[in-house]
Amino acid sequence: MEASGSRRLAAILAADVVGYSRLVAEDEEGTLRTLGTYRAAISDLVREHGGRIFGTAGDSVVVEFASIVQAVRAAVAIQRALQRRNADLPPGKRLEYRIGINVGDVVAEGDDLLGDGVNVAARLQEIASPAGICVSGVVREQVEGKLDFYLSSVGERSLKNIPRSVPVYRVEWRAEEPVAMDALLSGRSLALPDKPSIVVLPFVNMSGDREQEYFADGVTEDIITALSHYRWFFVIARNSAFAYKGRALDVRQIARELGVRYVLEGSVRRAASRLRATAQLVDAETGRDLWAERFDRDLSDVFALQDEVTQSVVAAIEPEMQLVEGRRATRKNGGSLDAFDHCMRGIWHFQQFARDENRTAEMLLRRAIELDPNLALAHAYLARTLNARIWWGWSEDIDNEMADEVAAAARAVVLDERDPYSHYALFLAAMISLRHEQSLAAAQRAIDLSPNFALGYFALGWIRVYMGRSAEAIDPMLRNLRLNPNDRQSETFLGFVGLAQYHVGNFEDAAEYCCRALRVRQNRITLRTLLAALGQLGRHDEVASVIVKMDEVKPPQADRHWEVTMPYADPASRAFLDEGLRKAGLQI
Repeated sequence: MEASGSRRLAAILAADVVGYSRLVAEDEEGTLRTLGTYRAAISDLVREHGGRIFGTAGDSVVVEFASIVQAVRAAVAIQRALQRRNADLPPGKRLEYRIGINVGDVVAEGDDLLGDGVNVAARLQEIASPAGICVSGVVREQVEGKLDFYLSSVGERSLKNIPRSVPVYRVEWRAEEPVAMDALLSGRSLALPDKPSIVVLPFVNMSGDREQEYFADGVTEDIITALSHYRWFFVIARNSAFAYKGRALDVRQIARELGVRYVLEGSVRRAASRLRATAQLVDAETGRDLWAERFDRDLSDVFALQDEVTQSVVAAIEPEMQLVEGRRATRKNGGSLDAFDHCMRGIWHFQQFARDENRTAEMLLRRAIELDPNLALAHAYLARTLNARIWWGWSEDIDNEMADEVAAAARAVVLDERDPYSHYALFLAAMISLRHEQSLAAAQRAIDLSPNFALGYFALGWIRVYMGRSAEAIDPMLRNLRLNPNDRQSETFLGFVGLAQYHVGNFEDAAEYCCRALRVRQNRITLRTLLAALGQLGRHDEVASVIVKMDEVKPPQADRHWEVTMPYADPASRAFLDEGLRKAGLQI
């Protein structure tokens, strides 16, 4: 705590909910519940950007930042996150914040801050539009040329109880650009995102032992996960990066295919208790190495190595982020490498997406949990393994495996509340057990924690379909495909985009997405969506062949599988799908 009366310059962000009193009067319980959720999201974003909340009276939030740039970045991140969450609420129940930002002299009073710097920020908040951000002229001078957001002049304004006029600027923030599906499906080179973009290629296993392949993969995946926490980066998802494993391609070609500017590649050699690794970061536009390093570490330092590589990449691409983020705390216990080894092996087998591999994955993940019951990642992937078995129609005991999945997902979140994979597992378990609001909250939380988490966007779109919000489901599903264009589960992703298109009445598009998915792999759920679309289109000549294919992939518990994989919260949506199936000739 600072000495009372001490002075300093600070960047102050003030935020307040538009029409809060009306919202409380109309629905006190619901508004307070939403406010609590939004405040938690704001708190995380403030912490991520190096800020400190020092005021929370009523619905307001007042924050101090050491960096003006980070204050504006935090404001934009807050508005984007809340816009994403507001899409799941009726218009009359949405909480929209106005935000004002100022830089000025402040006086410390314990943990509180007072003075002109705070007062101007509060008044700027009052003149901002709903979901808007207004900043003072001083802020504009300090951030000019350092941000991608345009600041438009509002002019000199007289602010309440401020004895001078203040030049005011509006931050022209926007939601991230919608994803153009045509480019994703056409095979054309993808446009670069409006932020630093990177793919981490699978590190090469130099150990001469194929059994160590999973270890090299684990190092790569952890680096991807760590980089993905930086919301001002665009990071290609793990499975799309791994599509290039073992392929001798020029990094510039890979970058063009994925639509990224930077490529990180490297190698790992594990021998006895030692670990040797190399890594290099390439600017694919110029072909120039931005950073390269060799590492020789004790095996117990593997997680520190992953952190070091991540920090070096961040420092090379955008040095300021290193100052803001610092080193991330090691997430795993170095004394649990046996459990970690089993977990990594289990994840590798899970990623093969085959019936026998799925059983092997379960065995290895359960062994990892026996060795270290507190390894959250093992619980999360056990839940995902069981969930995949049910959805793919491989389960011979759906209800028991569903119960195990729910327990594993809940345990994962308890053990690591800040891991997006844990929340993705919880999303899956909650959705299949018809706890839709919890499933939606888990999907949103996963994205809050890791804004490059492709599966989080897929989860958000997927649960929205079953909650009757298919129009709002399509964009996050496409965003998943942009972050993850080469995933081996692409047929699953495309199939559910088809389901969303079906529910908004785009039957031709629904059939097209399903056909694209089925060219990759036969999937009973996608076949079901295709059948409904064909029924609505009256294309009865194509129906018979689809029914034959559905019978070819009929699961052991066919009736139970049919119901479990239709977890609709919205009866009208379920009835609409049934209507298409009846038109195709099925007895529903």
